[in-house]
Amino acid sequence: MYKKYPSVLLIYTGGTIGMIENQETGALENFDFDKLAQHVPELKKFKYRISSYQFDPPIDSSDMEPPLWSKLVRIIKYNYDYYDGFVILHGTDTMSYTASALSFMLENLGKPVILTGSQLPIGKLRTDGKENLLTAIEIAAAKDKDDMPVVPEVCIFFDSHLMRGNRTTKMNAENFNAFHSFNYPVLARAGVHIKYNTSQIRRPDLSKPFHPHYVFDTNVVVITLFPGLQENILSALLNVPGLKAVVLKTYGSGNAPQKEWLMRLLKEATSRGIIVVNITQCQAGTVEMKRYETGLQLIDAGVISGHDSTPESAITKLMFLLGHGLSYDEVRRKMNISLTGEITE
Repeated sequence: MYKKYPSVLLIYTGGTIGMIENQETGALENFDFDKLAQHVPELKKFKYRISSYQFDPPIDSSDMEPPLWSKLVRIIKYNYDYYDGFVILHGTDTMSYTASALSFMLENLGKPVILTGSQLPIGKLRTDGKENLLTAIEIAAAKDKDDMPVVPEVCIFFDSHLMRGNRTTKMNAENFNAFHSFNYPVLARAGVHIKYNTSQIRRPDLSKPFHPHYVFDTNVVVITLFPGLQENILSALLNVPGLKAVVLKTYGSGNAPQKEWLMRLLKEATSRGIIVVNITQCQAGTVEMKRYETGLQLIDAGVISGHDSTPESAITKLMFLLGHGLSYDEVRRKMNISLTGEITE
C-alpha cells in the first residue's frame, strides 16, 4: 500500500545559515544550497519528502524588500497544494519584518510557514543552524490526530522556541536566543519533545479559501520620540510628499511630551489624511492613551492606538492595508483590530 510521507518545501532566501567561511579571507560566502545535505546529514533521517528552492542570488536580509515578500508568497501559492508545510531560511536582521508581512499576505493560511536561520553559519562546528533547521522542518510537517497541521501559522522558530511571526522582535545580535515574543506566549518549546501550546495557536476558517496577497504601499515612516526632538525636523518628516502613514514610537504606555508644536504638527498631519499609529518604545506592554494626560492629548490630535504591536508588525500592516487602496477610515479601523493575531485587542 502506498504511504504518503510528510512533505516540506525549504525556501532559502539567504542569510548566515547558508554561508561558509572562506579559508583564505575569513569572509562569509554563500554556498550552493544543493549541498545542504553535506552539512546536515541528519536530513536523511527524516522520512519526509523535502524539496528546496533557492533565491539566486541569495539575499542578505538587510536587502529584503516588499517585492521579495511578494516573491515568497508566489512561491508558497504555486506550491501550496503540493507540500504539507514550508520552511523559509532567512537572515535574522529583517526576519521579523518578513514574518509579519507574510502573516498578512497569506490570508486564511492553513499550513505552517516557519521562518528560521542562525547566528553562526551552518558549516561552523558550534552552529545553531542545524538544530533550528531540523526542528523547523519537523514542526512544518507536524500533523495532529485528525491529520491537520499542528501550527497553521506564519512563525519564527529560533533557539528552541516557536513564536508567532508577527509578535517577534530581534533582540540579541550576539547570543543564540536572537528573537523574543514579549507580548504573546510562545506557541511551542522544543526540548526532548516538542510541546505545543495549542490553545494559543490560530486556526484558519475552513469555510473560506486560502487567499494570497501581493501588494504593498511603502509611503510610511517610523518616528521615535526622544528628549530634544526638534520641531523643524518632525515638521519636515510629516510633510514629506506622498507620506500616508506614521508609526509613532512613544514613551511608556503611549505618552508624549506636552509640547504645543508637537500636538499641532500631529493634528495637522491627521487632518491631511495621514494615519498616525501610536506604539510604545518599550519591548513589553501596550499603549493605553487614556491612562495619562500625556496620552489623552494624542487622541485629541487624531492619533490611534497600535495596542501591543511590535514595530515590525505595525509598519508591515500599514503597508499592507494601504496597498489595498482602503479608505482613511477603513485603515484606521483595521489597525485597531486583530487580523492575524498581531495585537491584543
